[in-house]
Amino acid sequence: MFGLATARPAAADDALTVVSGSFPTAFYEIIGDVAEQEGYYKDEHLAVTINYAGNPSIAVQSVGAGKGDVAAVGVEPILQGYSKGLRMVAFFVRNPHLQQVLGVLDNSPIRTLADFKGQTIGEINLGNNGEVYTQVMLAGAGLKQGDYSFAPIGTGAQAIQALTSARVAGAAFPEPELRIYEIQANIKFRYYFEPLIKDVSDVAYVAPQDTIRTKADQLRRFSRATAKAALLIRENPARAAKDFIIGSGQKLTPELLATETRLLRNSQGMLPAADPGNPRLGEMPLRGMLVLTKFMADTGLTPARVPAAAVVTDQFIPFANDFDHKAFIAHVKTLR
Repeated sequence: MFGLATARPAAADDALTVVSGSFPTAFYEIIGDVAEQEGYYKDEHLAVTINYAGNPSIAVQSVGAGKGDVAAVGVEPILQGYSKGLRMVAFFVRNPHLQQVLGVLDNSPIRTLADFKGQTIGEINLGNNGEVYTQVMLAGAGLKQGDYSFAPIGTGAQAIQALTSARVAGAAFPEPELRIYEIQANIKFRYYFEPLIKDVSDVAYVAPQDTIRTKADQLRRFSRATAKAALLIRENPARAAKDFIIGSGQKLTPELLATETRLLRNSQGMLPAADPGNPRLGEMPLRGMLVLTKFMADTGLTPARVPAAAVVTDQFIPFANDFDHKAFIAHVKTLR
């Protein structure tokens, strides 16, 4: 119905379908690849199938229409759909802080946000939520919307060229995308975050309220497999990179393995186990959701403030972390 591409079924007991709002080679897909390749889903007696929608809104629509159990998306679509009757709950976060940033090349003359006055800012496409986040950030530096402009620069090589040629002064992009460019083009960015929400997690596994109730046992086991995958990514980037390449269907070569390993080592702060000592890996704090729902209502991203307690739960977090973290970390460090 939504043109999804199906991949990666695993033989186990209970079926669970995850619909990703991205593509197989996207940054956060490594979490599912590691959980599958290392057998963590199988250990939890789960048969997890991952479908790729290529768009967060389509992924949420698909799961909302019963075409999947879990959506792997940024949380903004579930908040924006709440007023239209969409009832999704985030139950395991995939990043520890907001992914939307404003990045500039390290050698850029821009040293403060006020320096963006008169400048053009690149974005993947016009009219995305990143514009609003950036506008709020720059307003805090005293700039009005007419003081700067946005221009679409796409992704990949064309975005890198736009930045390195100074066609745009910076990029209002998801941080993982810019981290990839650092590795691909051997460049370095400085990052600016909206201070009101910079510590808010905004990428998660979400499920309809009915699924949270009827498949609670499967979801808590899925959460534990995810917590283990997150720790392996943090403690053994080379092994995780190998799992990612194989799981995403790419050809495993020494060059690609080295590139993906560098990317992971450069990006641990964006992944669930950024703090491996955290005994509640995967938790999305209610306080953070309260801040995000207020921010989205205040900036017009939602017509009214969404009740935070209705869109986040920590009910699976104790079970997800119910294993010996220290022993597990010691084990995964030995894997090659």
